[in-house]
Amino acid sequence: MSHDFDPNDVAAITDHLIGGRRVAGDGAEIALVRPSDGAAIGTIRAADEALVDEAMQNAAEVRVTSGWATATPLERARVLKAWADLIDARRTELGRLEAATTTRPVADVITRDLVRAAGAVRYFAEWADKVEGALIAGANSGTTLLKPEPYGVIASIAPFNFPAINAIWKSAPALATGNAVVLKPSELTPSSAVMIAELAIEAGLPAGLFNVVQGAGATGSALVRHPLTGKITFTGSSATGARVMADAAMTGTKPLTLELGGKTPQLVMDDAHDLEALAATIAGGFLANAGQVCTAGSRLIAPRRLLGELTERIVALAEARVAGPTWDTRATLPPIISEKQAARIDRMIAETVADGATVITGGRRCSNMNAGAYVEPTVLSGVPDTSVGFREEFFGPVLSVYGYDDEDEALAMANHPRYALAASLYTTSAAKALALPARLNAGTVWVNGHGRQPDFATPQGGFAGSGFGKEMGRAGLEGFLRFKTVWLNHG
Repeated sequence: MSHDFDPNDVAAITDHLIGGRRVAGDGAEIALVRPSDGAAIGTIRAADEALVDEAMQNAAEVRVTSGWATATPLERARVLKAWADLIDARRTELGRLEAATTTRPVADVITRDLVRAAGAVRYFAEWADKVEGALIAGANSGTTLLKPEPYGVIASIAPFNFPAINAIWKSAPALATGNAVVLKPSELTPSSAVMIAELAIEAGLPAGLFNVVQGAGATGSALVRHPLTGKITFTGSSATGARVMADAAMTGTKPLTLELGGKTPQLVMDDAHDLEALAATIAGGFLANAGQVCTAGSRLIAPRRLLGELTERIVALAEARVAGPTWDTRATLPPIISEKQAARIDRMIAETVADGATVITGGRRCSNMNAGAYVEPTVLSGVPDTSVGFREEFFGPVLSVYGYDDEDEALAMANHPRYALAASLYTTSAAKALALPARLNAGTVWVNGHGRQPDFATPQGGFAGSGFGKEMGRAGLEGFLRFKTVWLNHG
């Protein structure tokens, strides 16, 4: 079955969703452009502070008046499971909306993203009645309890690269634990979040418990600074994450979960031997979603004796990618999200080459394409550690390759001075597979693979300049809870 479709049959959603109603708003205008062909498909009226306040006040009120705050965990689980069923049932419609308005290829959205989104909702639904406190040992004259409770209203700010998945990750665990959510999707990809929230309401979630506000940085700042915000979860660049932290600190020292940038190494050990399979995994690690992935494996570090042949195989796989729109399943390289971001990638490549790097393949825009922004898969060598190509993430289909002579040198190269989101390690040695992850400064280490797996129990999150806190798994769920200590004096 082909998933191809005509994008002109899909209408973008640019409204806010407050109290179960779509609201156009009257704030500053933001033009919405279809990434695959540059077509203008709508205009967002960004939520100003007044509209953000309305969304927050509504969410806080509904959380109390609807009984969600005091509902039994099984009641919340029932609604979330019905929500997951609706995501499954409407997968084609939602998938086309996502593909038409984002960089996500339609087949990937329908068969991967939305399957995982529904699975994540079910996973957190099952957790709803398994959140536990603790009875703490103390003096016989008293009893001490540690009691989990929700924060209240969660301000969720999501990035553009996986809109549907991020909308779920930043809402389902919060709702399962008794919170309300106000979500701001990226102004570049606003549509699917509204439909996902509407499906939650159709499943039985009280209208207003999951609101969506559209807008750019000013809208996100208003959410973070709002006095009713109990906690913030943000995924995006490290620079924006720092501004979110500053806003949170100046308006109540609110807690945060931050997943920020990365320069993920793909570290190949000297015992590697199946170079064909290895090259395919490494190529997928930096080409998936045209490199627009926080954990994109953008740095290959391999033994010098293997680097040449391995790079040749990766280059062949990269050059075989076919650029094309997200609604055409023959395409294997989607567009960059915007012309602005593509120009940034162009500029970073040019500056890195000027600093001494060599382009092995790519380095240009794809030829014979429409008005969408497509960047050729690019492989660089000789990238100096003083260049922008080393210091910052391209967030595009760019791989830098490095050779090493000994294991200590390899590990030192893998540990980036700023970013520590993830790392991949390739080895056939069980001893190295068990020992070396401890020497890699990263929040997630994959051994003999790359990328987030389809399970839901595994927490994800970075260290250092890549943020803190976890999403998914038990740790991700407990991130939406605060723990209250209660001392009982027996008298």
